[in-house]
Amino acid sequence: MTQQVPSTEPELAGVRNFRDVGGLPTVDGRRVRHGVLFRSGHLAHATAEDTVFLSSLGLHTVFDFRNAADQKLEGPDVTLPGVRNVNLPLSDPADGAEFWKMVRDGDLEQLRSILADGKGADRMISSYRLIIKERTAEHSRVLRSLAEDSVPALMHCAAGKDRAGLSVAVTLLAVGVERDAIVDDYLKSNAKHRRYKVQRSGSSASAYSPEVMELLSPLFDARAEYLSAAFETVEETWGGVDPYLEQALGLTPEARERLRERLLD
Repeated sequence: MTQQVPSTEPELAGVRNFRDVGGLPTVDGRRVRHGVLFRSGHLAHATAEDTVFLSSLGLHTVFDFRNAADQKLEGPDVTLPGVRNVNLPLSDPADGAEFWKMVRDGDLEQLRSILADGKGADRMISSYRLIIKERTAEHSRVLRSLAEDSVPALMHCAAGKDRAGLSVAVTLLAVGVERDAIVDDYLKSNAKHRRYKVQRSGSSASAYSPEVMELLSPLFDARAEYLSAAFETVEETWGGVDPYLEQALGLTPEARERLRERLLD
């Protein structure tokens, strides 16, 4: 039996973007059960009080989608007693390391060359498309684990927006949540108190200048166009959600029904 969680969103001091995905409507009139699927940013900076709260959720599994560079930068997740931690990187091991060096060094010319004039948003759209196309094994493992035994579950990456956002979206698609509801939940990551904190030891005075922050904003935003690109990739590549789940993720109708039983009221 799933433990009840507070109806109000907790204010966690060291964990950004935490929320329960419960309550979202499905196309057939059901809703995602509260207390079975959570999402957040990384847990590396969780305070003692945060850890007590997270431990109270009755979690079975934490899915950590960060890569090696993220984990080196932020540190490992806090240990939650009795909770399984599964690391499934959804980006390459060193992805981001060189990029953040540019930010720390305040290398404006280089940042302009890769992010200005819409390039930042294009970079994000390409990343979302690539994850859907190339990380089918990882998403398959997540869905099959949830169908078998891994709930309640918490999904996170660094900011809890992109890699975790896509994994949550794929999960919600699999149980038939309305597309608009998936987008609405995704866009909640834009709230000021949820946004990723840029904590970099900038060696240059211009490291966090207004221009740098403006160039970075497409990377820190949750934009509907990003998630739409992921949905379009599913349609273009596999012809729809059902063949995507069956052919790309190997999710049988029986496993999909078990998933719905575990996640829906």
